Amino acid sequence: MPSLLIGLAIGLVIGAVVGAIVALVVKRWRSKHGISQAEDKSDSILARAKEEQKAILLQAKEEAVNIKAAAGAEYREQRSEQQRLEKRLTQKEENLERKLDALERREHNITAKEKEREKLLAEAQEIKSKQLQQLELVAGMTSAEAKDLLLVRIDAEIRDEASQRVRRMEAAAKEEADKKARQILAQVMQRCTAEIVAEITVSTVTLPNDEMKGRLIGREGRNIRALEHATGVELIVDDTPEVVTLSCFDPVRREIARIALNKLILDGRIHPTRIEEMTQKAKNEVEATMRSAGEEAALQAGVPALHPELIKVLGRLKYRTSYGQNVLKHSIEVSILAGMIATEIGAKVDLAKRAGLLHDLGKALDFEIEGPHALIGADVVKQWDKSPEVVRAVAEHHEDQEISSVESFIVATADALSGARPGARRESLEQYLKRLETLEAVARGFPGVEKTFAVQAGREMRIMVKPDEIDDLQAMRLARDIARKIEESLNYPGQVKVTVIRETRAVDYAK
Repeated sequence: MPSLLIGLAIGLVIGAVVGAIVALVVKRWRSKHGISQAEDKSDSILARAKEEQKAILLQAKEEAVNIKAAAGAEYREQRSEQQRLEKRLTQKEENLERKLDALERREHNITAKEKEREKLLAEAQEIKSKQLQQLELVAGMTSAEAKDLLLVRIDAEIRDEASQRVRRMEAAAKEEADKKARQILAQVMQRCTAEIVAEITVSTVTLPNDEMKGRLIGREGRNIRALEHATGVELIVDDTPEVVTLSCFDPVRREIARIALNKLILDGRIHPTRIEEMTQKAKNEVEATMRSAGEEAALQAGVPALHPELIKVLGRLKYRTSYGQNVLKHSIEVSILAGMIATEIGAKVDLAKRAGLLHDLGKALDFEIEGPHALIGADVVKQWDKSPEVVRAVAEHHEDQEISSVESFIVATADALSGARPGARRESLEQYLKRLETLEAVARGFPGVEKTFAVQAGREMRIMVKPDEIDDLQAMRLARDIARKIEESLNYPGQVKVTVIRETRAVDYAK
């Protein structure tokens, strides 16, 4: 039994050893077989790597050859460019050397010429000094005095030439302005369709019979006194058959008296109480008529939004005339003309029309307030109109104040057009010329007066005096003396502006 176990153990050991040997042999065979395959595979990889290496080497050699060729070409090109630049630099250096040589020669010549010039200048200065000394001895004055005299003459010549140029330019500008102004005024006058009528305020009342004169006078003159007291108008009863005359500076009062007198004549009951009643009715009627006339005038002139007080004063002009021309119609016409002129020249149309309508407002009050009607009207407008431009245009339209705006000049022009058109005013040509001749004769009576001109319908006198007899101070004195003489010897409406002109003319001939 133990031997069996020993044998079994030995068998097991031998079996294990044999199994291990067999496994080792198998493993070694497998190892040898794998190494052989790996070697074959590595051989094939090495072969492919060698082939690829050869290809890469060939490609690298080709690229190296190409790079070398390109580098050689670039080097040759840069070398050629460098040689070209070196050649240009060499040429420039040669040119610079030649120019430097030329400059040196030129500088040498200039230095020599400067020395020669300085020498000549010194000689010329010496000669000039000698000549100046000789001239001073001959002329009897120093060089400074001669220089001052020469400068004075040159200055005078320059001023004369400048004055001539200015006069020529002013004459050309004035000619062009006059031409344009004539065109505008002609166009405006053609567009304005005003009636050619001379109106006269009624100052007489026709009676049905001469018996009515006695009734108007009343017992011991009580009726005529009551009428004159109620209306403020003087009633003139003379020998003229069936006519009585109303005399008053106030045209509104005269119109109230006329209406009241006609009502009394129609009513037949003439006594102080009835006179007062009729006068009050006539007054209310005239006030309503004036208000209506003022509103209608503003509407016709195209001037809206006038203050009621201005409309009231404007309506008073319905009964006011100037040289037979109704002032209210004249104002409407001036407003229309001013608007047209302003439109033509690009001025303020509304301002020109407004000032044109109100420009003669002072004539409604000039019998109550002393002074030119333009300034009176300006004061009235200033109270009710907030536009200072309108006030200035009213005040300046007769040059009672210096014209300061285009609109003021437009209003003055339109006023002259309206008053100067044919038939506008009652004054005949013969009377007009006689009045102007009288004004000129007054001015001609003073010593030193050469020529006289009455302009602006006798509103201005322009007197040309002899410059060798009248100096500037005497000219001012002469203007004042002529104005006083006109005040003392003549009757005229408004005011007359006296302008004395003293002109010195220098004449020379080029031969």
